[in-house]
Amino acid sequence: MNAIEIVGAILLVLSCLVIIGVVLMQESNQGNQNSVIQGSSDSYYGRNKGRTLDATLIKVTRIAAIVFVVITIVVNLIAVFSK
Repeated sequence: MNAIEIVGAILLVLSCLVIIGVVLMQESNQGNQNSVIQGSSDSYYGRNKGRTLDATLIKVTRIAAIVFVVITIVVNLIAVFSK
């Protein structure tokens, strides 16, 4: 293993920890099935859903997952072509 592979492995572990932490901080969506019965989402929460903490956590999860996939591909390409 060269230094680039070690740095890539460290970045992979860090991105995994970020994904795990952010997913655990998100609220469960099990109670959303009753929202159809209760009424429309034309409320303050429904209109500003993109600005809530949960929406921010979803965006961070997506970004961390994309970073994880890109780092995985780069580390594998480096490992294959460095031999």
